[in-house]
Amino acid sequence: MSKSKHKHGPFQGINTALAHGGSDPMEFHGFVNVPVVHASTVLFPDTETMRRRGGRYRYGLSGTPTTDALEHALDELEGSAGTILLPSGLAAVSVPLLAFLGAGDHVLIVDSVYAPTRRFADTVLPRMGVTVEYFDPLRPNGIEGLMRADTKVVFLEAPGSNTFEMMDIRAACDLAHAGGAVTMIDNTWATPLYFRPLDHGVDLSIHALTKYPGGHSDVMMGSVSANAATYARLRDTQMTLGINAAPDDVYLILRGLKTMGLRLDRHQDSALELAEWLATRPEVAKVLHPALPSFPGHDLWKSQFKGASGLFSIVLRGGGDLEAAAFLDALRLFGLGFSWGGFESLAVHCDLSDRTVAKAPAEGPVIRLQIGLEDVDDLKADLERGFAGLADLGRRSMTK
Repeated sequence: MSKSKHKHGPFQGINTALAHGGSDPMEFHGFVNVPVVHASTVLFPDTETMRRRGGRYRYGLSGTPTTDALEHALDELEGSAGTILLPSGLAAVSVPLLAFLGAGDHVLIVDSVYAPTRRFADTVLPRMGVTVEYFDPLRPNGIEGLMRADTKVVFLEAPGSNTFEMMDIRAACDLAHAGGAVTMIDNTWATPLYFRPLDHGVDLSIHALTKYPGGHSDVMMGSVSANAATYARLRDTQMTLGINAAPDDVYLILRGLKTMGLRLDRHQDSALELAEWLATRPEVAKVLHPALPSFPGHDLWKSQFKGASGLFSIVLRGGGDLEAAAFLDALRLFGLGFSWGGFESLAVHCDLSDRTVAKAPAEGPVIRLQIGLEDVDDLKADLERGFAGLADLGRRSMTK
């Protein structure tokens, strides 16, 4: 199946691209949705074709029309030369690192990175003979002094996990490329709808499709979209490791993509309204949301990103684990659970003890909020319950 072959293309609007991108119904007898192809063995018409391994499809691992459709849809959104699919967001982090790092190499990773990324970097990479070093997200120019002759990868995430630090991504990429390194970014928070990393000098854009593309908290998948200079090596590593995504999961992501633009608009609007309201609450020391003018990285966000998604954090004023638990345990609508990007609102107390440079805020515990698709007034009422629980803890402490 060829890319960008849909009868309605090229697309002007993002929701049109989401609704119609990735495949042509006429290639599947007019059926609107791409069929789910379950496959391992692929038959060849003759021995010559088999010997040459000719034809588009050779074995289920290397892809099917179902995986092709999602890869092509993501290429259209990312502006990439090629995309690979993987069974989780973490696999989408680990595979490109494995592809471009080897014994004796040095990697620079932003200190506000996704915690499982750090765990992979601190455990598997050293066993491979890779030296791992973290840099301050608030000083991307600082990587210039950290670049070495053996620095092969600079790994970015913007905004940073849980604390949402912003950086000048183009500047960081320019410094990395000047030193001969490949750049990667975890772009899950923004999605390619709100930020296209390859347009800003990034070589590989990583996405946990589990989040907004899936959108319904029922599927796990990751993707890596690469530029022309890095795609062949990335794909070869994927096939050598023998990892691809399952067709039923791919179908769920394809289905989720159709409504992702509309859902993201709702996530964005609700989250910003709640962030502005939370900034007025006396119980909140800080609201960590890049789209708020009061946020230290707001100007960088505004100059690079087209929007903000539904994930941000608040810093409670004072206290620690007990206060965070009192707030969270009083919630009824916000679920206590990991992940995000689904239809439901979630809350979690962030553990930032693994940071080496970008330390946790001193004012109090960090609570990350995933704002779902519920009505904002209901979410406000639930957060009020959380603040009431916090107040109850304070009153109990005073009477002891």
